[in-house]
Amino acid sequence: MSLNLSPAGAAVLAQAPAGAWTGHDTRLLAAALAGIGVVVVLISWVKLHPFLSLALGAATLGVVAGMPFTDLVDTFTGGLGDTVGDVGLLVALGAMLGKLLTDTGGAEQIVETVLARTTRRSLPWAMVFIAALLGLPMFFEVGVVLLVPVVVMVAARSEQPMLRIGIPALAGLSILHGLVPPHPGPLAAVDALGVDMGVTLALGVLVAIPTAIVGGPLFGSFIAKRVELPPASALLGKAPEREESGRRPGFALSVAMLLLPVVLMLCKSVADLWLTEGTALYSVLDTVGTPVVALMLTVLIAMCTLGPRAGLGRTELSGIAGGALPSIAGIILIVGAGGGFKETLVESGVNKMITDVAAGAHFSPLLLAWLIAVGIRVATGSATVATISAAGMVAPLIAGMDPVQGALVALAVGSGSLFFSHLNDAGFWLVKEYFGMSVGQTLKTWSALETILSVVSFAVIWLLHLVL
Repeated sequence: MSLNLSPAGAAVLAQAPAGAWTGHDTRLLAAALAGIGVVVVLISWVKLHPFLSLALGAATLGVVAGMPFTDLVDTFTGGLGDTVGDVGLLVALGAMLGKLLTDTGGAEQIVETVLARTTRRSLPWAMVFIAALLGLPMFFEVGVVLLVPVVVMVAARSEQPMLRIGIPALAGLSILHGLVPPHPGPLAAVDALGVDMGVTLALGVLVAIPTAIVGGPLFGSFIAKRVELPPASALLGKAPEREESGRRPGFALSVAMLLLPVVLMLCKSVADLWLTEGTALYSVLDTVGTPVVALMLTVLIAMCTLGPRAGLGRTELSGIAGGALPSIAGIILIVGAGGGFKETLVESGVNKMITDVAAGAHFSPLLLAWLIAVGIRVATGSATVATISAAGMVAPLIAGMDPVQGALVALAVGSGSLFFSHLNDAGFWLVKEYFGMSVGQTLKTWSALETILSVVSFAVIWLLHLVL
């Protein structure tokens, strides 16, 4: 990974003795703190949109670091364009796949099939499984809206506490949102750090399984006895309305569409590890496993298979795919602005300074990535902003790393981005309202769950770091 510094920054760094702290380093540290401080203040206090906040934060960072204004503008727009080109298309395709599954009834078919084969005792485990499956292509907020009616219905029919059913569902959704592509945060981390998508995806799923178990059924059963909520039957009127389903695709086909992009991306990693580059099989697997190709193929196959099973024509399917795009425009802009912020960190020399300090202090890139993401998450409330910012700051530390270790750093960033959702996070209020909880109850349940997911996932990541 190369570091492209501004001419002024490169000249100063070239003159500095290796390992010596200089006045320029102090200026770069002040620039980094000022840039992040502006982002935090604008998002948390001024309530400015994260896209504008990141843009102004990057401008502040560049000005304090002494970058020429023309270089600053070119750097930010270049980073934004590169990131949108790499990540934006994946986010759009993932949104299309999620909407196809929802609007054709495939997601509902998965839910009903799993619940029909579940006993009362195993319901919390089934909810983790359902949320994990549906969470693969869907954004967290979409998954919450889709699953709330299911949670309320299951809790009411089984006469079980809402939290015993709801916490596992939220755990399954949230951990995938933080760790597993094609969610925006993990995609942005993979892009910023330049790590292998397939390896990150495989390790992300491996980390997510034990984490979801601890944060889901185990914590759900614990907290349900200590936080009393109204019976689920009292919340039936609050659950979002779902249209009655007519024709729907089958369970096997729906699950296959969820898992197909994962399998294709893993095929690319297998080819890189086991096949000789240049052979016909390697070329095929390398092409279809490229994330953009894998998701594009899946969306096209889903339109050709899910659509007819649901009785939808080409015009309706085109409308469904197009209808997924307006809601993610803001997410793509935020991710793009994060790429511009990251590029400003690189060009100003801040990344080089952080690398030198961390190397001199023998600070673990894993721990540094997690701590930075935790701090930004708690301050801004945005998991995506925390992921993008932290990944940009630790990117130089993984240069030359083993692919597995680099992927673990990307997962550590995502793990930190989940820490302690509270009043400045839109997800906090979404959960509060749908589950009919007070602010205090939401802090004891949802905020505690997010903290557990972050800490447990990081512990698993650290264990993998030691053994792999």
